[in-house]
Amino acid sequence: MSTAPRHIVQHVSTHANDELLTLQEVADVVRVPVATLRYWRHLGTGPRSFRIGRSVRYWRTEVFSWLDSQSSAARCACEDSAGPVRPRSDG
Repeated sequence: MSTAPRHIVQHVSTHANDELLTLQEVADVVRVPVATLRYWRHLGTGPRSFRIGRSVRYWRTEVFSWLDSQSSAARCACEDSAGPVRPRSDG
């Protein structure tokens, strides 16, 4: 019998209250065809996904986090190329 102390590792899921989405549901949220999501998955871009059996699933929070990162990357690229973005004046 070993006298070495045992370290108990408890895995706390960051997705405990999250929802799993299908390819079709993510395609509806992102407003792209399912084929585009499959292509992004092949390239390793797009929202992070994983397989459960033969099905591909996405965590809802990760899809929205990916959308936020795409939005911020687009803003940064816009500011870099054209200077600071100014609100439009409609009047």
